Amino acid sequence: MAAPFTGTGLSGGLTLLLATGAGLSVASLYYSQPMLGVLGADIGASDQAVGLVPTLTQLGYAAGILFTAPLGDRHDRRTLILVKVVLLVLALLAAAVSPTVAPLLAASLAMGVAATLAQDIVPAAATLAPEARRGGVVGTVMTGLLLGILLSRVVSGFTAEHLGWRALFLSAAIASAALGLALWRFLPHFRPTTQLAYGALLGSLRGLWRQHGSVRQAALAQASLAVGFSAVWSTLALWLHGAPFHLGSAAAGAFGLAGAVGALAAPVFGRLADRRGAQRTSLLAAGLAAISFALMAPIPWLPQAWQLAWLAVAIVGFDLGFQGALVSHQTIIYAADPAARSRLNALLFVAMFTGMGVGAALGSTLYAHAGWMGVTALATGSGLAGWAIRWRAARA
Repeated sequence: MAAPFTGTGLSGGLTLLLATGAGLSVASLYYSQPMLGVLGADIGASDQAVGLVPTLTQLGYAAGILFTAPLGDRHDRRTLILVKVVLLVLALLAAAVSPTVAPLLAASLAMGVAATLAQDIVPAAATLAPEARRGGVVGTVMTGLLLGILLSRVVSGFTAEHLGWRALFLSAAIASAALGLALWRFLPHFRPTTQLAYGALLGSLRGLWRQHGSVRQAALAQASLAVGFSAVWSTLALWLHGAPFHLGSAAAGAFGLAGAVGALAAPVFGRLADRRGAQRTSLLAAGLAAISFALMAPIPWLPQAWQLAWLAVAIVGFDLGFQGALVSHQTIIYAADPAARSRLNALLFVAMFTGMGVGAALGSTLYAHAGWMGVTALATGSGLAGWAIRWRAARA
């Protein structure tokens, strides 16, 4: 096996490739959401059955993070990444040709598992980066991942409307295959950092959680912020669809572009983490998210001409805070134990996606019973909880 790359010559081109790979792979989790109505009508599936498509994709992703991401410490990450790219291409092709809902559901589950290659790419980037630039490099790669999340719905909705939902999955498969070829050509090999057997590798997650207080604080703070982040995004389209806005799905989806502005600025927090320390930047980012969530509360009482502009500002703020906190937290956990970066990354993202699931469920329930103010209260409370965890860590 080739010697591991030390990061002393990490090029901008390779960083861009890793950012693209992270974004393209994680986008697979969200392609189906804007086109479920068209998809269900085309294959003759009920709303309940077709609703399982994004659910199984998310479940596959969560399971993939837990059961496959730790393998990056045990095996060459390059091999693991390339195997998942192949699986992702096959899953996307299977979705594109699915004649009924059953094979589509199976493909969706496989798609979620394969999309976890994003969680192999991020620790790979951290390993390749020199220590003095690690926060900035991770921030750049995370920008690609977050843009994949935020823009995938826009691309999916547009493609499905003009070319059909099968064309979307086919196009994504072709793009993923091209990504795989580029990674095969340019991604170096990585030397494993542990010889633990698979069972012991998974078992070590509990020990790592207990051992590193900084990892627990990072994971819990990010999970708290994720509750508010997911609650807002899972109910925003419903709120904008009703009075007084009466906006369609395309207009609601355009607010994803406002979120993309925040994601593009996330590397700023990575560079600040390199210069000022990730503890400080995580506290700053969590505070920005909490304030931005709270800014949404007075929107219903503002003049209608100001409401959408105010909402866009709040979205930019909480997206920037959320992404900045994530980049800072990754910098913290990667420094905790360099030999266990894949497993620590798995702990962080399992916590974050658990928070997202809780936020989506609570947000929908509160919106049904308390309207937008209920969602805003939940988001603000979760943002303050994340800030409080970071504040306590900074004082320790």
